[in-house]
Amino acid sequence: MLALANQKGGVGKTTTAINLAAGLAERGLSVLLVDLDPQGNASTGLGVGYDARRQGTYALLMDDVAMADLAQDTEIPGLKIIAADTELAGAELELVMMDRREFRLRDAITRAASGFDVILIDCPPSLGLLTLNALVASDGVIVPLQCEFFALEGISQLVRTVDRVRRAFNSDLHVAGIVLTMYDRRNNLSELVAADARSFFGEQVMETLIPRNIRISEAQSHGRSVMAYDGRSSGAMAYQALADEVIARNGLKTPRKKKARA
Repeated sequence: MLALANQKGGVGKTTTAINLAAGLAERGLSVLLVDLDPQGNASTGLGVGYDARRQGTYALLMDDVAMADLAQDTEIPGLKIIAADTELAGAELELVMMDRREFRLRDAITRAASGFDVILIDCPPSLGLLTLNALVASDGVIVPLQCEFFALEGISQLVRTVDRVRRAFNSDLHVAGIVLTMYDRRNNLSELVAADARSFFGEQVMETLIPRNIRISEAQSHGRSVMAYDGRSSGAMAYQALADEVIARNGLKTPRKKKARA
């Protein structure tokens, strides 16, 4: 289970959650995307309208509704989503008063015989109780990092949070990868941020670079992954490469293709 987190907004976190989930599903894995952001952008980006969000992650966290009853199909075979329902915005306040408030998501997932190869959690752009639930439930954290000025300043706070969560709640938690997003080869600043990130975080920074690409934004406005919208675009190819890298880094096994008969 992997959480996508960065307390800074506008870094491509939800975009990465959507398209990484789609890329993994296209490689034959059974994938569940949990939209834990009250803004619900991951749900919108996969074509789940507001009228279809009667029950979702709020019900999963607060009402003990089973995952199987909440997961919805998407247009991508093998990819399901638990959408962010409208009540999720109040969950931060309600969780404060609950027993095992940090473990609500972990407990909900543990109760379920999920049958998914990968569960991705799209976190809100904050380090509150919703993100804490995601970190406690996850094996690793993928951190999208925008290739722009001040990008590295916020990530150190998230890394410290990961360390605290590992010590207090989840000893298995680790940084599974830092993804450089909105990369522009024509911009010297992108090169500098990428170099600084690799110098400071080393192998935690993934090889795949996610470029600035208008097709990525257009795809989201149509409620589709960039692969489904324009599979030949640079954005689609980058997210396909990221899916392959995540599979390799996490030891995920994809279904073997049957050999064609002679």
